[in-house]
Amino acid sequence: MDRWETGPAYERYMGRWSRLVAARFTAWLARSDGLRWLDAGCGTGALSATVTERCRPRALLGVDLSEPFVRTAREQVPDGRFAVADAAALPVPDGAYDVAVSGLTLNFLAVPAAGAAELARAVRPGDGLAAAYVWDYAEHPGFLRRFWDAVATLDPAGAVAFDEGRRFPLCRPERLHSLWTEAGLTEVATAPIDVPTVFADFEDLWNPFLAGQGPAPGYVTSLTPGERDHLRTAYAESLPLAPDGSLALTARAWAVHGRRPER
Repeated sequence: MDRWETGPAYERYMGRWSRLVAARFTAWLARSDGLRWLDAGCGTGALSATVTERCRPRALLGVDLSEPFVRTAREQVPDGRFAVADAAALPVPDGAYDVAVSGLTLNFLAVPAAGAAELARAVRPGDGLAAAYVWDYAEHPGFLRRFWDAVATLDPAGAVAFDEGRRFPLCRPERLHSLWTEAGLTEVATAPIDVPTVFADFEDLWNPFLAGQGPAPGYVTSLTPGERDHLRTAYAESLPLAPDGSLALTARAWAVHGRRPER
């Protein structure tokens, strides 16, 4: 179900919300201008673009395993450098960066601890900062939690197998804190980041699910047309649509950061 093949389609589905989180995430990190930044699992460039706009980096490298996503990131952030590479095996020297970040990626790695260790390795000892954010899939009633709850009413087995809240127990503050301390980082802190997710109408929410980019859209495109229509109806009926048809929800991400200690 985890397909990452079309950058513009993913932008419509998730990029617009990731950018809102990225703005608050970089403000929380409070780094000075002129630093060297690494974005591991950069996707279509939402976090890289925010770093470029708000943090004025001396240098920025973004890496992602999806070549189409990297191509979109290059278009979005012409001042950055981007490469196709694994966030769990970064092609960078030890201690080469001041800040290493990852947005909405760690939970998709086969071994998240390897990704955390690579972020820690990539930053300089002493004051290098490794940081990340992930969606709260399980607890916060955002549009993805409500989607999987609708799935559960029609396809309980599918919900158990594919629900991101079940798949990704990492996406909780205590688990992120443990992951960072186990990577050898110190002064570890976590924080929630809530952002508004406002849709003009139900179609504004639903249509990006039809492009198949990411777990929930991948599930939708695996259904028969009839099954898809039943899910569309159940999902729409579960949402607090306003009288004008608009929908205002919030999404929560959990962020974590920590410093690499001196050698």
